[in-house]
Amino acid sequence: MQVSTTGSLATRSEMTAIDAQASVISANNVEHVFSEGVGVFDLNFEIPPGTIFGMIGPSGCGKTTTVRLLTGLYRPDHGKLMVLKQAPINFSSRTRTQIGYMPQHFVLYPNLTVWENLNFVASLYGMGYLKRRRPLNDALEFVELSHARNRLSSQLSGGMQRRLQLACMLVNSPQLMFADEPTAGVDPVLRAKFWEHFRSLRDQGKTLFVTTQYVGEAAYCDLIAVMRAGRIIHLDTPANLQRKALGGEIIKLVVNPADVSAVIQICYQHPAINDVRRSNREPGLLYLQVEDAAATLPLLFGVLGQHPEITVQQAEKYAPPFDDIFIQLMEQAEGEDHV
Repeated sequence: MQVSTTGSLATRSEMTAIDAQASVISANNVEHVFSEGVGVFDLNFEIPPGTIFGMIGPSGCGKTTTVRLLTGLYRPDHGKLMVLKQAPINFSSRTRTQIGYMPQHFVLYPNLTVWENLNFVASLYGMGYLKRRRPLNDALEFVELSHARNRLSSQLSGGMQRRLQLACMLVNSPQLMFADEPTAGVDPVLRAKFWEHFRSLRDQGKTLFVTTQYVGEAAYCDLIAVMRAGRIIHLDTPANLQRKALGGEIIKLVVNPADVSAVIQICYQHPAINDVRRSNREPGLLYLQVEDAAATLPLLFGVLGQHPEITVQQAEKYAPPFDDIFIQLMEQAEGEDHV
């Protein structure tokens, strides 16, 4: 699948297309079937280095199965899968040390302290005892758990346990990290901190594969795969997915309620405005569907400026919550299924 890389991703990496040879992860027609209609099917995507790749979708759609394929826990029934230029089922020991994994559920030892859990994970990666102290301290500081280093993990709150698992994923400074539902069950403040950490890691050149049911978190990603019933139905940047869902971009326009009818007539006559939707909650609020909001706004001010009796209270590009975008994409997919 060819993926558009416009937006922040293209600006940062200066790429116009994804090069499979440079990809950290490459999936071509990958399938893993548990039973008829159950599994993941036709997975096609490329992930360049230094990217936050988000996979969003409802529970049971195949996100965790995809992670298990990418980490070598499952073998593909069909297709070709390459991670760090190796098939996951044939990972070398050296390649495994470049991969970090944060599982969906807490799997650390409840009767070990925070420091002992980290120390144990570091030993699994073969990190020497004398050389691991600084990386462990750095990981604890990164997730803000230094003050709890001597506390049993069973005595941590749920949010602190999630932060400890994140620290364990970071102890060996992996180049590629898988975080399966990392913010599940945590409060919004901690959820924002997690994404702050993820963006910091991305800016250091790390690559992150993150699954989530919180579709609003898609806005934090560079590339998003929208999954439904074991298949990727959309794969693009947040901005491009918004355009697909809305048929373009949206301008939020607020005028005096008494002027709404006149403004609607003016907008419908303008060639740059494709559609006008009136708010049911705010009498003076209109949403204008356009191809390019930045280019259309000056034109809109120009045409409305020819009507001095109309007062524009607000006019700006509008970005709806990604929850709304996700619902629209799902409805479009369901409509295509019934064609």
